[in-house]
Amino acid sequence: MQVLVVGSGGREHALAWKIAQSPLVDRVHCAPGNAGIAEVADCRPVKADDIDGLLELAKAEKFDLTVVGPEAPLCDGIVDAFEREGLKIFGPNQSCARVEGDKAFARELCQRHRIPSPSHWTFEEYPQAKAFLENREEGPIVVKASGLAAGKGVTVAESRAVALDAVRECMESGRFGDAGRRVVLEEFLEGEEVSVICITDGETILPLEPAQDHKQVFDGDKGPNTGGMGAFSPVPSVRGRILGQIETQVLLPAVHGLNQSGSAFRGFLYAGLMMTHGGPRVLEFNCRFGDPETQPLLMRMKSDIVPYLLATTEGKLGELEAPEWDPRIAVCVMATAGGYPGDYTKGMPILGLDTLEIGPDLQVFHSGTARRGGDVVTAGGRVLAACALGETLDEARARAYGVLEEIDFHGMHYRKDIGTRMDG
Repeated sequence: MQVLVVGSGGREHALAWKIAQSPLVDRVHCAPGNAGIAEVADCRPVKADDIDGLLELAKAEKFDLTVVGPEAPLCDGIVDAFEREGLKIFGPNQSCARVEGDKAFARELCQRHRIPSPSHWTFEEYPQAKAFLENREEGPIVVKASGLAAGKGVTVAESRAVALDAVRECMESGRFGDAGRRVVLEEFLEGEEVSVICITDGETILPLEPAQDHKQVFDGDKGPNTGGMGAFSPVPSVRGRILGQIETQVLLPAVHGLNQSGSAFRGFLYAGLMMTHGGPRVLEFNCRFGDPETQPLLMRMKSDIVPYLLATTEGKLGELEAPEWDPRIAVCVMATAGGYPGDYTKGMPILGLDTLEIGPDLQVFHSGTARRGGDVVTAGGRVLAACALGETLDEARARAYGVLEEIDFHGMHYRKDIGTRMDG
């Protein structure tokens, strides 16, 4: 098989790395890819949002399967375009991808199908949102740009003043462009966050192992939200009965509701959950694999991923057994450019990559890198992630952080507390 992976981040590096291990695959290709992905795949100079260009490439090269990593092309209808041409592609169609592309739609889905989630209020005009906040009791509230904002359109506002500033940035200042024209305000929930992702063909739901993401840029969950500063798997507090509860109360009704759009949801469905005293509550749905959750999950996945991808596109997922998982702990730590998620500098040489001793239990997945002459340089806010397996949490953390101590680039920043939520 010839497989095309669409995207250029750490999630796509992990997918290309895992797919390349399959005996079913002759070669992996990636568009556009990055410096790390080029080590395991042929990178093609077509941007992930260039649907026409990707379609032309897939038709010309006769790829047997295309796997879409990022949310933007899914929300823009890449699956619909490929399927019209009879090409096999993994991911939900444009209608189903609205579960991520439109947060107001996602909240309405939860309401219609009684999926446990926080109370929410949607506003399309700034004066109405401002009046709501001014007449509300003082206290924390969550402000979300309704559209796609690369994981940065969420503000957990501790006060009315912070919430008003966040709404103003979305609706008046246009910080997130069209994504912020409509704003969703949500009840603030307390508890432990967890990510549960399933593969589904619209009939069969196959939950993967839970993972936990760290979204804030600084230690102790301080600072602004990012696309993710690290993750670990498994999550000891989420297993057995609780996983069954998540499947029956969240994943099953969500897939059923999305199927009512007129076609089956096929692909990865990501549920970002808050585990409250009253049970799981949905913070967000995504229409694709999480980043950086993909990295530790695929490190732990012992089964070949390709049969699951193929069976999903063919509506035959029910014919497969659940994947086998490595029982060890995986910890993934993201190194970012200085200033991220705000302004940052690109083009900084990355030192130390060529001397790393990586293997099945230790990987460096590139998120924002490029080749410049003989150097690998920074090309994004999130630059690369060290991901390690260990028999214990301490061993996995020590190995991942040990890798980052051997790497350096100007302004390099990473959290020092990834995985510590597992303590105890």
